[in-house]
Amino acid sequence: MIDRRSFLVMGLASGVPGVPPLRAPYGEPFTLGVACGDPAPDGFVAWTRLAPVPLAEDGFGGMPPVPVPVYWEVATDPACAKVVRRGTEEAVREWAHAVHVEVGGLEPAREYWYRFKAGPYISPIGRAVTAPAAGAPVKTLTMAVTSCANYQHGHFTAYTRMAQERPDLILHLGDYIYEYGKDEQPCPGGNVREHEGPEAKTLTDYRRRHALYKTDPDLRAAHAAAPWVPIMDDHEVRNNWTGLLEAPRREAAFRAYYEHMPLRRSAMPQGPSIRLYRRLRWGSLATLHLLDTRQYRDRALCGSGFSECPKSEDPGRTITGTEQERWLLEGFRESKARWDIIGQQVFFGRRTKYPPPELVVRQDAWDGYSGSRTRVTRGWVDAGVRNAVVLTGDVHSHWAGDLALDYDDEDSPLVGSELAVTSISSGGDGHDHDRARDALLDTNPHLKFHLRRRGYLLLKVEPTAIAADFKIVRYVSTPGAPALTAAGFTVADKLPGLIRQA
Repeated sequence: MIDRRSFLVMGLASGVPGVPPLRAPYGEPFTLGVACGDPAPDGFVAWTRLAPVPLAEDGFGGMPPVPVPVYWEVATDPACAKVVRRGTEEAVREWAHAVHVEVGGLEPAREYWYRFKAGPYISPIGRAVTAPAAGAPVKTLTMAVTSCANYQHGHFTAYTRMAQERPDLILHLGDYIYEYGKDEQPCPGGNVREHEGPEAKTLTDYRRRHALYKTDPDLRAAHAAAPWVPIMDDHEVRNNWTGLLEAPRREAAFRAYYEHMPLRRSAMPQGPSIRLYRRLRWGSLATLHLLDTRQYRDRALCGSGFSECPKSEDPGRTITGTEQERWLLEGFRESKARWDIIGQQVFFGRRTKYPPPELVVRQDAWDGYSGSRTRVTRGWVDAGVRNAVVLTGDVHSHWAGDLALDYDDEDSPLVGSELAVTSISSGGDGHDHDRARDALLDTNPHLKFHLRRRGYLLLKVEPTAIAADFKIVRYVSTPGAPALTAAGFTVADKLPGLIRQA
């Protein structure tokens, strides 16, 4: 532990015998910014990584091969003048000089600010929010939801617009980075900017790709603005990967993901596996169930696109794996929250191209694992969950729809709602009408809205209702687009089904 004066004035001495100091020739180490995440009633995870040369070819960010002490403080004011917690963590080369501080001993349901220091350098200041106490009454939770940021396809303007909303939480549903090389999967109309090097496959590749993304000022602004709750999808590893992907590549991707995210030590990868599914509780108001639908799923039987595939209707197939499904259903049975919110990656409700009985559906989504969807949906119904809302990423479009147990029965009661968020930049500027996707609204009457623009989703969760604003930016090919509300929906307490507001 160090006092505030030492934090501010400590010079070049490292304070660790036998360890060279972090001297000025290494340069400013906080080029990747700061972040916090997974808030609890008594604290949160604070993150940074020392990288004076973010894109150094060896993946170590220009750092020397020695441990470096990193000092941190948490304060109750934005200037960090009223410090309430402080300490030291060691940044080591093995983990690319990343730091994960699990801060505790704080008060529930309030704002804090945090920063770091290494040698003579002081980091930017980030804003954190602690969760309310368990079971405490809560009036509101403001949450921004986002996914799919392809650096090559456009500017990350929507991240800055999210930061300006000052949410309590930012939920990232995956595709935080894209693994493609600079000549792969170009944006329609041409790339706005380029990745460094070929497709990411090794630990060095993934470290450099994460570092490239974190040099983006819009992304750094969003991380500094609020606690993040991130979950992985596919492009953090490889497009449409499953657990059958070779272990060395999974191990490299998981390690780099952990190194660059504000995750707790419980998420530290173990070789080619990483435990990311978890719960976050917000007093009596909401329980957030974060799912991993990539790592444990059964293999695709008919590709990943839209197809008719009777084999995928096998009721025993799973997209979550047996252990995660059991964990989720237990969470439903134990929940006392007003709202149970399921954050996950791929489309949950049915989307069929043609009216029944022909069933042409997206095999990479829950449609390709319909037995899994039925068990999960039945699980929250049988558990008496008061309100169920599914949040979805991956699809590069805004979607809103109602959920049922039986989509073939027009009289099947509604049992929840799904809100799917568009991409930050993937797909380029986008457009207001997409004939193929718009046609799905006619074929699937439970689907209420679709728009293929870039943006984010802003949720205001209250005891009586959830208000969802589908925010868009009309262009990402150049920076600075304003955020607009394209549509608004409400889900009322104990009344499943979306109500259009705007």
